[in-house]
Amino acid sequence: MPDYLYKLATDEYRGFWAAVPKIFLLILSWIYGLLIRVLILLRQLRLRRLNCKVVSVGNITVGGTGKTALVELIARYLKDQGRKVAILTRGYKRNAPCSILQAAVDQSMGDEPLMLAGRLEGVPVIVDADRRRAAERAIRQYGTDTAVLDDGFQQWQIKKDLEIVTVDATDPFGNRNMLPRGILREPLSSLKRADIFILTKTNLNPDVEDIKSALAEINPRAALFESAHVPVGFYEIQAPGRILSLNIFRGKTVALFCGIGDPDSFENLISSNGINAGLSFKFPDHHHYTPADLENIVRRAKEKGIDTVITTEKDAARLDELGALSLGLAVYVLRIELKIVKDEQGFFNRLLGLYRL
Repeated sequence: MPDYLYKLATDEYRGFWAAVPKIFLLILSWIYGLLIRVLILLRQLRLRRLNCKVVSVGNITVGGTGKTALVELIARYLKDQGRKVAILTRGYKRNAPCSILQAAVDQSMGDEPLMLAGRLEGVPVIVDADRRRAAERAIRQYGTDTAVLDDGFQQWQIKKDLEIVTVDATDPFGNRNMLPRGILREPLSSLKRADIFILTKTNLNPDVEDIKSALAEINPRAALFESAHVPVGFYEIQAPGRILSLNIFRGKTVALFCGIGDPDSFENLISSNGINAGLSFKFPDHHHYTPADLENIVRRAKEKGIDTVITTEKDAARLDELGALSLGLAVYVLRIELKIVKDEQGFFNRLLGLYRL
């Protein structure tokens, strides 16, 4: 979504001149909502079952809710339990299907699949818009018994064994309007399909009782777990295997840059660790960095006497193809993990329960 439309949808722009286009966008959102309801109904008339267990992780809003971090958590846990896991993802702006393991990374596959493949040794990541075809490939090539669908909530034609929806605790539903007037990808009533809700980023907003009440009113049968995005350390972009302490930059002034769905959460995590952001560059989600982008970051940082730049793992995955390892400044990456902060074992038991059916 272009930046202007996104700021209208999130009500960042207010006043008379914003109200006029908002009326038009509201009408479009009603039309969009009707089309989505019809499409969901038609797709669910012919549900397709994959020849393996299917765990879907998705969301109902645009923007970063932490679903990819949850996919990583689930895939790692099930692999450790002896399951043959594969991650199925569409891949951002990826047209041709591909699959990778950590040992065979394809830079063109997209930032999130690339990041997952780099962090989950031995777990194949299949990039294909056709999830059924991707599952067949995973089963045939890797003996997969469990497919984890990354961004799978809108896969309406696939029968899921477990439907997990991530909800951002800092902004769960936006203004409750659908695209393009709001940030909802589906009507809130679609949350009735969920088996599990995962509240994400509760460390950035611990007051979640109203959100929990709203979710319980929509879908009282779904289990609800709380999670946090926990920073675990930094690493130099050239040495991802060597994790440095979170305290290494405490009290230091750095430059930040990111192109993710929720850049504010990245900034908040940095500041919560006592690090000063002297500069912060925000790019659109999945931004394709150019040499000019990086030259501008370096130039601006040097002008302010800043010698350290920090970015996200998702962004780091997009920098290698530019040869961005020689920016002339020290570039570090913040490693983040998602942790279930209440009843973690209860969540894992729900996953293991799939294999007792």
